Amino acid sequence: MAQRLPVLYNKKPCYDIVFQQSFDGLWEELAELGAADKRLCIVTDSTVDGLYAAQILKFLEGKCRKAVKYVFPAGEEHKNLDTVRDVYRFLIEEGFDRKDMLLALGGGVCGDLTGFVAATYLRGIDFVQIPTTLLSQVDSSIGGKTGVDFKAYKNMVGAFYMPKLVYMNLSTLNSLPEREYLEGMGEIIKHGLIRDKEYFYWLKENKDKIISRDYETVKKMIFVSCNIKRVVVENDPKEKGERAVLNFGHTIGHAVEKAKNFSLLHGECVAIGMAAATYISLKGNIAEKEYNEINNVISDFKLPVYTTGILASDVVKATKNDKKMDSGVIKFITLEENGHAIIDRTISEELLLEATETVIRG
Repeated sequence: MAQRLPVLYNKKPCYDIVFQQSFDGLWEELAELGAADKRLCIVTDSTVDGLYAAQILKFLEGKCRKAVKYVFPAGEEHKNLDTVRDVYRFLIEEGFDRKDMLLALGGGVCGDLTGFVAATYLRGIDFVQIPTTLLSQVDSSIGGKTGVDFKAYKNMVGAFYMPKLVYMNLSTLNSLPEREYLEGMGEIIKHGLIRDKEYFYWLKENKDKIISRDYETVKKMIFVSCNIKRVVVENDPKEKGERAVLNFGHTIGHAVEKAKNFSLLHGECVAIGMAAATYISLKGNIAEKEYNEINNVISDFKLPVYTTGILASDVVKATKNDKKMDSGVIKFITLEENGHAIIDRTISEELLLEATETVIRG
């Protein structure tokens, strides 16, 4: 029996997050969504295509009106409007209409891009998230944020658009290189810091099992992280207030990501951003002991707490183009304490620069 986590939207049932150990239950879930009468398009990248797309196409064969796949080159640099345009063209040529469905098979780039295509193709077409990375399973597949990058500006074009289902095959994590697996810990550690101190300490205590990908430990971790995000998103589905706390570490993290020309993974940049945001929190609310402990836990999961080769001033400048700006003021997320994040609109540019200088060295 699959473990399920229902997600509400405007206090009404919207979609389920399904936790499985294989793709064997995927068709049953899709059939519940009326997939037998639909055309289905798997959208995936060139890396995931060779791992899972053929298997899923085989599951779909003869069960729906039509099953096809669209493959785009892997990498953040392809999460853009050019790729969106190419997917539109493919769907038009394959005869997809508003009653059909897209399946986003892959990591966060694939999920964000496919969701945006779904939100905008024919003014809206159903889609399902099938996340295959730890980062996408605990973060980007949940909550209906979709979007693509515009030039070097991350996620500047997008829409809130909810999936019909999030189907997680947790065994896909075994195919990830260690670096790509552990980048997901950036978002997971964030969940503990912003909403659940006990979870943060559980992560610390179970470090070795998590790094070695012990199935039961990882399954519990993913479920808890998804539930934390679910609660925040249900309370504020379109980020008018509380949902902004999920951006802890992201303001500086996104700016570092851009300044490093996407040579660092997203979760690594979030980790660096959290180190900077925790420094700002040290100047306000948390104790030095907590500051050091948080940085140590980030490092224990083999994530960076600093980087080199860029200028702190360039990173601060890039934060001004961040979509989290509000009337020219950054909605910066800090920690009131470990386990509770707050929105702070009073962070000065001087403190922002000081914090950024602590995570950029050499």
